[in-house]
Amino acid sequence: MADATRFYIDGAWVDPLSEVRADIIDPSTGQPFGQVAIANAADVDRAVGAARGAFAAYARSTRADRLELLGGIIAGYERRMAELADCLVQELGAPLGFARDPQVWIGLAHLQQALEVLRDYNFARSQGSTRILREAAGVAALITPWNWPLNQIVVKVAPALATGCTMVLKPSEMTPISASIFAEIVHEAGVPPGVFNLIHGEGPGAGRALAAHPEIDLVSFTGSTRAGIDVAQVAAPGVKRVLQELGGKSPFIVLEDADLAAAVASCCATCFANTGQSCDAPTRLLVPRSRHEEAQALARAAAAAVVVGMPAKAETTMGPLISQRQFDHVQRLIGSGIDQGAILVAGGVGRPEGLPLGFFVRPTVFAGVTPEMDVARDEIFGPVVTIMPYDSVDDAIRIANDTEYGLAAYVHGADLEQAREVAASLRAGSIYVNDPALDLAAPFGGYKHSGNGREYGEFGFDDFTEIKGILGHG
Repeated sequence: MADATRFYIDGAWVDPLSEVRADIIDPSTGQPFGQVAIANAADVDRAVGAARGAFAAYARSTRADRLELLGGIIAGYERRMAELADCLVQELGAPLGFARDPQVWIGLAHLQQALEVLRDYNFARSQGSTRILREAAGVAALITPWNWPLNQIVVKVAPALATGCTMVLKPSEMTPISASIFAEIVHEAGVPPGVFNLIHGEGPGAGRALAAHPEIDLVSFTGSTRAGIDVAQVAAPGVKRVLQELGGKSPFIVLEDADLAAAVASCCATCFANTGQSCDAPTRLLVPRSRHEEAQALARAAAAAVVVGMPAKAETTMGPLISQRQFDHVQRLIGSGIDQGAILVAGGVGRPEGLPLGFFVRPTVFAGVTPEMDVARDEIFGPVVTIMPYDSVDDAIRIANDTEYGLAAYVHGADLEQAREVAASLRAGSIYVNDPALDLAAPFGGYKHSGNGREYGEFGFDDFTEIKGILGHG
């Protein structure tokens, strides 16, 4: 197992300057199984100093140099995918099948996508006698969450490396071991000292210190909207670029002509995956009022088919939530749904039968949900689907957009032209029409309180570059 009590700074594993340690908790038991070092301001300063010292030389590296580095990281990642999956079973509580695919697989897929983008990315073009360049934005602070640990690390590290940035990564202190394994992969790939640095720590300490550091040029943050606002505020005095991928409350609109059974199954499967701990999970299922009761029966069956259990068991399809804090948050919101008059279709408060330990919850479905209820407005970040009836397509669009969030939305309908029109009317960064194939080159990011900036493909590259115009270049 990788060591989360050491940091990777300036090309070497080093002991932290801080003496603070925290337990790493196994979500399936609630018990500690290791420790993580908690960085202080001095650790942050040392890591940022290494990244700043390496920037000038690395920013001048060639496309061929960076392609070679990404290729080496991909090869090392492939060799350690089984180890990474086992790690996520323990530190995230992901069922083994889900840990392998998609949790670990998607990190590899994003690395491969970044390699393809880098082959042809347009760092320079001419506009008359003006030369327009895209150059590395500088030293980047990368702050990543626990819910998709490798995905969020890769979609920040890969474009940063590819565009010539140097960086300091601070992953979640709840899933530090997978990040340390990734740092080992980066080291073995031959990334120059100081280009990639890893520290562990908590958001209010190390995260804030990174965002505020005067030698940081760009902050890329994924996490809650509350924490994202704090990061932006502490970064503001330095006039840094701040990229944010934040919370969501994504609607799933089922149009009148849709295959209701397929749509409800898709919504529930996507929401319950990762124990509902995905910022783009479809948590608001909007159905025609005439099909409200039918949707309830279908969602009840979908919830009953979920196998909640210990993550290492082959039959388990849903593991625990990440922490006691998250468990308490989800329980509170399920209770509020009951108290505010929503129809409890499946699940409810409390742990599933036979799972007295850990942070397991029951896959839950509410119906008859109205827009003012807490379960319709707050990001639950748990396996809770809320069914909301609507009276017309315009009504569905209004309900869907009636949220402070705008990360993702889903539309199902047989009439593709109508589905496209609805999709175009939704205020969200990613719209999924009729269960499309995954496209890792499509932009990912949000409107409103779901953040700003975009990740994935060339869009992620763009956000890690500055634009320079040289007039009179000829």
